[in-house]
This record gives sequence, structure tokens and C-alpha cells, in this order.
Amino acid sequence: MSGRHEPVLLDRALGLLRNGAGLYLDATLGDGGHAAALLALEPGARLLGCDRDPAALRAAGERLAPYGDRVSLAQARFSDLPEVHRRHGGEPLAGALLDLGLSSRQLDDPARGIGFMADGPLDLRMDPGSGAGAAERLARVGEEELAEILRRHGDLREAGRLARAIVAEARAGRLATTLALVAAVTRALGGRPHPRRLAQVFQALRMWINQEAEDLEAVLSWLPGALRAGGVVVTIAYHSGEDRRIKRALRGAQGTLPSRRRPPLAEERLPEGPWEQLTRKVVTPTREEELRNPRARSARLRAFRRRTS
Repeated sequence: MSGRHEPVLLDRALGLLRNGAGLYLDATLGDGGHAAALLALEPGARLLGCDRDPAALRAAGERLAPYGDRVSLAQARFSDLPEVHRRHGGEPLAGALLDLGLSSRQLDDPARGIGFMADGPLDLRMDPGSGAGAAERLARVGEEELAEILRRHGDLREAGRLARAIVAEARAGRLATTLALVAAVTRALGGRPHPRRLAQVFQALRMWINQEAEDLEAVLSWLPGALRAGGVVVTIAYHSGEDRRIKRALRGAQGTLPSRRRPPLAEERLPEGPWEQLTRKVVTPTREEELRNPRARSARLRAFRRRTS
């Protein structure tokens, strides 16, 4: 298994997130790379670091131990954040980071059943102690529901064909491992698929198992009331659907209409949302970073500032 996960778009993320002294939320703590860099560069920063993966939280805790009482950690999914934030004092946040990707630690450990490069139990849960794993869930899901999951979360054109094959294998008891799923996808597509196609299947199933879309909607709804005026939120998404949700939620009402469709008269304009965009265009990794860290290639970074009035 590889070492620590390299933080994606680290310099750009920190350049936007740093906002003076105050409490920062890293809602997807992972190995703690972004958080450690923030605490080192921003002496007045304190951190509330959360992750739903208990193994990631333990690893990050060790990494962040030198920062002592500047750091508070909690195991939490996005929908838990309002209560976690309240328990830790409810101080309005100076900034918040949502890095929606997976870590190398998760992907490279076959026992976690999240990656497709080595054989392991077909699990896909970010928190292994919560709910049922993928093998059990796939044995109960219907073909139409699974096809919609593959389309919505994986952008897979062959969703219907894949759903039929996966459901058949699962109900026959032949889908207990990650490589069994790879084999089922391979047969359904009529040949060894490109790794990107396999990644799309595993991504779609992981997002379904962990209710990631619902959790993302929950945190995006909560953030406007959790940040102080002038507070900054930085998001890093790896899936076009997640990126669209972020744009829709954080651009506000005015940003949901293309400019040519906006009402021409001031009195007809929609009210502004609570956010000012700091990134007019999505930020993506440089070619150098992609070569150094191939898992960063699909990253899409956006940043928004809470309006002061």
C-alpha cells in the first residue's frame, strides 16, 4: 500500500482558503494534507477536521498532533456537520474545504473494497461500520434503479446493459469481490474496458452506497449560515454531477440563469445569492501535477466568499 495521499491543487486551494485567524472546517480531512499546510501557513487558524472514514481520521490525527489544541477532530458525514459544529462551539467559520475525492490510502488497500486494481471484498463503504456493503446492496437492487444510479453518478451510456449484468451476477451470489465486479463489467461490455470506464462504475456504486449526493446537498444548504461574513468555501470535485451541484447551490439565484436570459430591468432581477465567486472559471490541475499525481487529473476546484451584506 502506498504512503500518504498527495493533496490535490494544494497551493491554489490554500491561496483561496486562507482568510486570517479563526475556525476552519476541513469536512473531508483524509490524510490531513490540506489541513496541515493551512495550520502551518496561518498561525491564527484553528481546525475542525471531520471525516466519515475512521481510519482516515486516525491517520490525520497523528499527522496533526503537533498542532495540539488548535485541532479538533470528529467522525462525521456531511449531514452530521451542523450538530458537530454546534458541539464544538458553533463559532462562525473563517473558511471551509470540501475535497470530494478518495485518498490513496483508501484506494490502494484491497481490504477496503473500494478500488478495482486488486481483489478484495466488494464493500465501497467509506465508513466500514455503517450500513451494508456493496455486495449485499447489489443483491437487492432492481435493474432500473441500478441503471439510473450508473447514469446519474457515473455518466455511463451503457447503464442499462451494465445494470442487467451486475444484478444477474449479484443475485446468483457471484459478486462478492471487486474483481468479480470487474469481470461482470468486462463481459457486459464485450471486452476489457478502459480503466476510466471501470472507475466510472466503481464511482457510481460508491456514491450510491455512501449517499454522497444527498450528503453534498445537505452540506451546501448548511454552509451559508455556518460561515462568517467574508468566510470562504473551497470545493474540489471529481465528477461532473458533483461539480454541477456545487455551481447550482453556491452561485445563488442570480447565477442560475445564463446572462442572455436574465430579465433586462433591475426591478425584475432575481435576488443575489449569499456567495461571491472567487473563481470565475473552474480551476484544474496543471500538466505537471497530473504527471506527478495522476489521480488529480479530473479535479475541479471552485471557491466562493460569503457576502458581507
